[in-house]
Order: sequence, then C-alpha cells, then structure tokens
Amino acid sequence: MHVRSILIVGSFGFMATAAAQQLPSQYPLLVIGASYSEAKTPFSNGVAPLGGIAVGLGSYLSLGNALVRDTRLPGHVINEAQAGATTFDRPFCAPGAATCGPAGWDSYQTQLDRAIARVAIPPSFSALNAKYVLIGKPNDCLHADAFGIPQSESQPCTQAEMNASIDRLIAVGEYAISRGLTPIYDVPPRYGDLDLPLFKTMFGLAWVASEGNYNQYRTLHRNRIRDELPGALMLDMWKDFVHGGDGIHPNDDTNRAAARTIAKTLLKRD
Repeated sequence: MHVRSILIVGSFGFMATAAAQQLPSQYPLLVIGASYSEAKTPFSNGVAPLGGIAVGLGSYLSLGNALVRDTRLPGHVINEAQAGATTFDRPFCAPGAATCGPAGWDSYQTQLDRAIARVAIPPSFSALNAKYVLIGKPNDCLHADAFGIPQSESQPCTQAEMNASIDRLIAVGEYAISRGLTPIYDVPPRYGDLDLPLFKTMFGLAWVASEGNYNQYRTLHRNRIRDELPGALMLDMWKDFVHGGDGIHPNDDTNRAAARTIAKTLLKRD
C-alpha cells in the first residue's frame, strides 16, 4: 500500500510538470453554454428535452465538436455545455403544457464546476490543466421556453431581466478568472442573420424575441462583458453567420469558421 501511494504521488507530479511545459493554446479547452456550443440536450430524469429535433436529429456540428476537429489546436475539449441551456437552472416547459418538467437544464455555473472538476490537478485540485473556457451564448430572453415557467405565462424580458442574465454571465467569467482561466465570450449573431419566426414555427414556441428585444440583449451582452470583464476575450466569431435551416442554429461551415477564429486567437496569444 505504501509503495502504491508513492507511485500515485509521482504520477501527479509528472502531470503537473508536463502541464507547466505546454503553451496556453495546447491545454484542454473548457466549453460551457447552450446549443451553439453542444449538439445534445441533456438527459434529465430519463428525458432529453425535445429529443433530437432540437439539434438536427444528430446532423448538427456544434462549435465544441468543430473545435475538436480543428487541427490548429490539439483537440482536447472538455465540453459541459447543454443544448437548450440558460444561465440558470430551469425545467423544460413543453409547448402548450400547463406544467414544466421533469427534464431540465443545469446552470452555467454548474457546467463550469463540472468542467473544472475534470481538469483539476491532484492532490490539491487547486491548479488546473486548462487556461481558457469558452462561455457560449445562452437561451436567456430568446424564446418562451427560457424561463422555467409554462410558456403561456412567460413574457419577453424586461431590461432588468436582461441585465440579470448578463450579471450571471459576468459572474461565471469572474469565477473562471479566479481559478486562473481566461473566459472567451462570443458576440451573438446579428438579428438579420437569424430567422426567429421560422424558429418559432418549427419548434412550436409561444413566442420568440422581437428584433428590438433581441438587439437590446445583444448590445448589453457585448458591451457589458467587454467593459466589466477586461480580462476576458470577446470574439465576433459569428460575423458571417448562416443558419442551417431552422432559423437559429449555425450551419456546419459557420461553426467551422467560428472554431478557426478561436484557434487563431489562442495561437496568437501564445
């Protein structure tokens, strides 16, 4: 038993030394977020919200998977994002249902905690085998099933609710920085590059954000994170956004281009 303990401690030391010799871009990249980041809705209480129809029945290349494929980076991606997620825990509220659940989503903080747990270096677990975390655009304020209450009871976000959402995004970034990570945020796509009415029809949603409401949230998202988190990266990775036919999700080429933007940025920072 005593010899086994010595061998384990030695292996921990080797891992820490190897990690210290890497360039920042070569570490595992942590990913949290919603469907832009991850192609699967989570199984919760044995149910995946909307099953596969929310993410192209498996024929959808998420940004997380595009980052794995981009040969500029080593492809070590720890992806804890959940398609459909918001910044806060919430149950799934099916179209027309009077109640919500039993399936649901985890908050961005929970996603980040899980990602960090996978790269925390023993025995202290305080140092991390990671340098960056991608914090993808959430579903907050985007549509009727983004509040954790029946869709018929939900209303478009007020400015106070939008700011509360951005507060949560910033808090997650602040925690990431406190753990030695550099947060990477995306600028949401332009409204004109989406087709939210099509998205509403295809998914049976009670409502989707109006152009004015969407643009207000997008501006707050971009400006507040940039101004309040100077240690974070804000990348306009969706500037050439093309949706994949459902009005909301990027097509494969768009996600590949976003992955290239991230890879180029990280390599330049080495």
